[in-house]
Amino acid sequence: MKAQLILENGMVFEGKAFGYLKETIGEVVFNTGMTGYQEILTDPSYYGQMVVMTYPLIGNYGVNLEDMESTKAHVRAFIVREKCDFPNNFRCELTLDGYLKAQKIIGLEGIDTRALTKVLRNHGTMRAIIAVRELTPSQIKLKIDSFNNQYAVPEVTTKEVYTVEGDGLHVAMIDCGMKQNIIRSFNERGCKLTVFPYDATADEVLAVNPDGVFLSNGPADPKDVPTVVNMIKEIVGKKPITAICLGHQLLSLALGGDTSKLKFGHHGCNHPVKDHISNRVYITSQNHNYYVSTLPEGAVVTHTNLNDNTVEGMYFKDLDIYSVQFHPEACPGPTDTAHIFDEFIKVMQGGKL
Repeated sequence: MKAQLILENGMVFEGKAFGYLKETIGEVVFNTGMTGYQEILTDPSYYGQMVVMTYPLIGNYGVNLEDMESTKAHVRAFIVREKCDFPNNFRCELTLDGYLKAQKIIGLEGIDTRALTKVLRNHGTMRAIIAVRELTPSQIKLKIDSFNNQYAVPEVTTKEVYTVEGDGLHVAMIDCGMKQNIIRSFNERGCKLTVFPYDATADEVLAVNPDGVFLSNGPADPKDVPTVVNMIKEIVGKKPITAICLGHQLLSLALGGDTSKLKFGHHGCNHPVKDHISNRVYITSQNHNYYVSTLPEGAVVTHTNLNDNTVEGMYFKDLDIYSVQFHPEACPGPTDTAHIFDEFIKVMQGGKL
């Protein structure tokens, strides 16, 4: 079936629909990873977004049920130059087309994804609609203007508190859209985990007497979840805190810093980040449209993005607080940044970087 991607600036890309055929509205972002598409599809941080893959052939190793980062796909749509209809991998259980059908998510192929990426780089992230029927200009505008991703975090957080047993440190985790490999990464280091929904109160978190509090990644604008910011303010100074991605931004807001929106965000598994403590450069996985634009008082920058010099990590010596913007659990290196979890644990034990 023919379909159109219609951007809010009026540009139109024509292609062929696959997956679950339905009209969809969302925010278009591009991802520069060559692989990892099923991790992208199931990453809660992509809630509300149409993901464009810049690598031209997607789906060649199929989809397996073991590597999912959550229980379902969260993207609004998946846009590729060419999908592979005959994947070849011993772990393959589904085709990309079959998986999107099962998840009720539309795919779009056959468009010039690199031309689309240039548009997003030049004009910034945009809202769009994928239409499978003819729409009038007024219908298009009305539908695109109706899109709002303000309530993304409540949609992807855990609905109830749960525990993952371990013999080591007890970590209270605030789930704003957490990936499963974060849980595995802490659990492999012996940690006991108590996972809370995003709207948990400080009293509820402190009641389990954790050794430290972890703030997870997640979708959308950190300023849309003031509940978490207020909770962090009440925990600061009472427990060590570590955070990644959205959690890093929420931490900054809670401590008096500020966040702003990037022109086209950081989405991919090949972003270079410099570690100012070890003087090394890591290849990192990232997925965010917002960044820490004003550092809180007392923050020491630990990591910097080498593409645009944005803050990728910070540390508060006197508060036992440490955070990074990238995803250390996403294995882009594949283990370049796995040590970040050991540093998290060191901070929660009262140690220094």
